[in-house]
Amino acid sequence: VQLQASGGGLVQAGGSLRLSCAASGLTFSRYAMGWFRQAPGKGREFVAVIHRSGSTTYYSDSVKGRFTISRDNDKKMVFLQMNSLKPEDTAVYSCAADHQILSAVPSRRFDEYDFWGQGTQVTVSS
Repeated sequence: VQLQASGGGLVQAGGSLRLSCAASGLTFSRYAMGWFRQAPGKGREFVAVIHRSGSTTYYSDSVKGRFTISRDNDKKMVFLQMNSLKPEDTAVYSCAADHQILSAVPSRRFDEYDFWGQGTQVTVSS
């Protein structure tokens, strides 16, 4: 299984970035997909998750209203549109896959995820 995240970079506060995560080696439509981030000196933080069907999304309070997670099951990709970025959003962002039964609520716990990508750096300057 491979999860390849891309799209990070350096942006000024108030700007936007769109992260992408390409999956291979798994039946993508059976996995909830999450984005997590880790800032220097801090623990891994939940950002957003989307149900395997794309029907339901959840966000951390810190990004709600600014970030949007979406997926394309045909292309085996998940996206994170990040708007109104703040310096405190600076972190390495990683995508992760959690095998999910259809009726389950997607998890926000990083220790429940099965596969992880390598991460992409997002830096927001003030």
